Amino acid sequence: MPTPPGQQLDAAHRRRRWLMFLFWVVIFGTAAIGNVLTNRIDADRYHVPVTTWHIVINEVSSPLVSLLLLPFLLMACDRWPLHTDTWRRYVPFYIGGSVLWCVLHIAGMDLLRLAGYTLGGDAYDPGNLLLQFVYEYLKDVRTFFFIVTLSHAVEWFGRQMKGEASLLAEPDEGAPVEPVDRPERFLVRKLGRDFLVATADIEWAQASGNYVNLRVRGRDYPLRSTLAALEAKLDPAVFVRAHRSYVVHLAQVTAIEPLDAGEARLHMADGTVLPCSRRYREALRAVAAGAEPAVARA
Repeated sequence: MPTPPGQQLDAAHRRRRWLMFLFWVVIFGTAAIGNVLTNRIDADRYHVPVTTWHIVINEVSSPLVSLLLLPFLLMACDRWPLHTDTWRRYVPFYIGGSVLWCVLHIAGMDLLRLAGYTLGGDAYDPGNLLLQFVYEYLKDVRTFFFIVTLSHAVEWFGRQMKGEASLLAEPDEGAPVEPVDRPERFLVRKLGRDFLVATADIEWAQASGNYVNLRVRGRDYPLRSTLAALEAKLDPAVFVRAHRSYVVHLAQVTAIEPLDAGEARLHMADGTVLPCSRRYREALRAVAAGAEPAVARA
């Protein structure tokens, strides 16, 4: 089956996440190398009796554990995005996450150092654990929130490049153009400019985290909404649920290809193939035939 749609925005999001991870690999990696070299120079300058392999283990273990934890923090940023309407609810989760990050960072770092020292024939003593936690947290909390801030900034800029949609409830002057519960158009802000997207031009909508991607003429515009909330605002005779992650514009469906187990593929006018789950297949076929849609069965 062809790659599921929402390609542009999802692919761009994945690219940004990979670039973000590579960025931190470079940052943590160069910091580790720099710390190893400066500690070696300081040890020689001040005649501190420490071997190079001790320095390497001490300075590499910390950024290595941070990199292992990084994918989970980036996934948390996807799961709990900070917006003007969500930050009060989610900031406490991030504060608790910073404590968990520090605890896991210390545990992983100490285990790596213990293993490294043991292999080198030496003993590793982390010292007072409470004092170590306070010392490390004062550093980790800055790193943690810098990663969170940068991650959200990159995603915000990416959405601005793509264009972010919002429901257009009323024009700048005069009475509303349409009732809010049946919007005829959406306002799209892209790089500081506003333009309108007609609801009739939407080919399908795809759920993507806390956003719904509106597919219009080969482009994806993220709308801050759930798919169910958007579906409730659309005309059920025009836009039909085809999958738990997709609502399709019926006029854009050129063929319904049956599959095993009652599922189907929807061939769209632009050549894209969308999934249609067994739960929604009959209801979609009923609407396509002009009949009253049946209630979707689980």
